[in-house]
Amino acid sequence: MEQVKEIVANIKQGNPSPIYFLMGEEAYYIDKISQYVAENVLTEDERGFNQMVLYGKDTSVDDIVANAKRFPMMAQYQVVIVKEAQHLSRTIENLISYAEQPQPTTILVICYKYKKLDKRKKLYKTIQKNGILFESKKLYENQVSEWIRRTLSGKKYKIAPKASQMLVEFLGTDLSKISNELDKLSLVVPKGEEITPELIEQHIGISKDYNNFELKKAIGERNVGKATRIVDYFAQNPKDNPFVVTVTLLNTFFTQLLQYHGLNDHSPGNVAKVLGVSPYFVNEYTVAAKNYPMKKVSHIISSLRALDLKGKGVGANNMPQRELLKELLTEIV
Repeated sequence: MEQVKEIVANIKQGNPSPIYFLMGEEAYYIDKISQYVAENVLTEDERGFNQMVLYGKDTSVDDIVANAKRFPMMAQYQVVIVKEAQHLSRTIENLISYAEQPQPTTILVICYKYKKLDKRKKLYKTIQKNGILFESKKLYENQVSEWIRRTLSGKKYKIAPKASQMLVEFLGTDLSKISNELDKLSLVVPKGEEITPELIEQHIGISKDYNNFELKKAIGERNVGKATRIVDYFAQNPKDNPFVVTVTLLNTFFTQLLQYHGLNDHSPGNVAKVLGVSPYFVNEYTVAAKNYPMKKVSHIISSLRALDLKGKGVGANNMPQRELLKELLTEIV
């Protein structure tokens, strides 16, 4: 993200802001920025007297202000980092008076995860004027693969599209989880090499053959044999392959397929843009569209929604996952 780069660049140049208010749904960037401030503003010797970490559950806005108003000892700055500040949401507006006149020798970092300040209120406008407001937004699923590619590129790695998709399917959109797994891979894969599905399977434990990505592809191709083998594997390993994840992914796939049928321009570039997928996967939709006409796709989407409810126990009396998966395949292929 450009704002993250700008924040880091200003700190490197010796121009930190007196307040960093880090908020939003995606914890990854909030953690990264606060960690960067903690590790790079002060020297190791200076941190002992001039760096403090507070926690929202155990402190108050008044305590934060009192600490922020202290002067540094034998250093240019002091750093005060408030973690889990979202627990102070009821009283956070009390920070206004400090935000209006922040201590120039203090760098105050507020980590306000999973919440946002009200833009209409005075604190938001005051910090916007006198400090840095950073909103860390959750990435959509179709954006995470590109994030993985860019992150690995910065570490001098490449990744196969299928391998990237496997990570997204298995780990979801939690960038912290994904980053941890990428760090593990970087320890065992030589720089410059491509991260393949085989390496993902070997080092992270995600099956390259028995996963939702392969199930979606098999269903799109109407490869009943392969789809049945994957479903049997899911039934034997229900904890690693929750039904709700499978039905959600397939619902997304067929919803996108319905969009595909409605397009006048089926060129790979246009399909990728409209559906929000990598051009690498466009052919899957081309193949599936031949196997599933629009009317059939509409019926499948309706069936998947009904199965989703059954999977959540609505009108099914805890129907076993094996039976749910069998019904899913029957409804589709």
